[in-house]
Amino acid sequence: MNLRLDHGSPVPLYHQAAVAIEQLIVDGGLPPGAKLESEVELAERLGISRPTMRAALKELVDKGMLVRRRGVGTVVAAVPITRPLALTSLHDDLAQSGRTPTTRVLGLERTPCPAEAREPLGLSEEDEVVDMWRVRYADDRAIALMHNVLPGDLVELGATQLEHTSLYRLLRDAGVELHAATQRLGATAADSEQADRLMIERGNPLVAVTRTTYDTMARPIEYARLLYPADSYEVEMTLVER
Repeated sequence: MNLRLDHGSPVPLYHQAAVAIEQLIVDGGLPPGAKLESEVELAERLGISRPTMRAALKELVDKGMLVRRRGVGTVVAAVPITRPLALTSLHDDLAQSGRTPTTRVLGLERTPCPAEAREPLGLSEEDEVVDMWRVRYADDRAIALMHNVLPGDLVELGATQLEHTSLYRLLRDAGVELHAATQRLGATAADSEQADRLMIERGNPLVAVTRTTYDTMARPIEYARLLYPADSYEVEMTLVER
């Protein structure tokens, strides 16, 4: 890593360091997933203090250029997954973009409808649902923590199926005709459990997606709460003049 700073410049040293590292990333000298040297090693290399180096790295983390990963250190952020505003599955979007999707099923059970899914699905506390928790990986990196709730009479699903096939494909194969969805995007910070599942630091920013999916008869057939590390997710939309 060839980095040089101008210690006589009026530009703050932390910003010079951030710009130099960012340029290496843009030029391909530090590819996505590359692990940076430690904060101490970088500070010694550049001849600056550790707090100054920490400020430089924070600037790049805040910009989404770097991400701090638990047990790994600071790495160059992966190219975000760009998702169009269409009713598609993350599994299929990843495959079409050339990434390798894999899934870990954390939980799959039949249970009374949880509180957050009752109104979206039009169900009561006594109604049975299929409740599932999964982590989706792209090229072995955790990029989504997914909580999906389906009406109990909709379909029979097994963990092995969910590990190898997208939920929407399984629904279509079972004869469910997906038609539309309402979706809200927000932001939150990872709590300890979410950070552990996504292999990120507690407090890291997450994109939070809440979705209700309907079939062709306007019946709600899925409630979903999806959490994505902010550096891994983009939304693509087309706007037209009204």
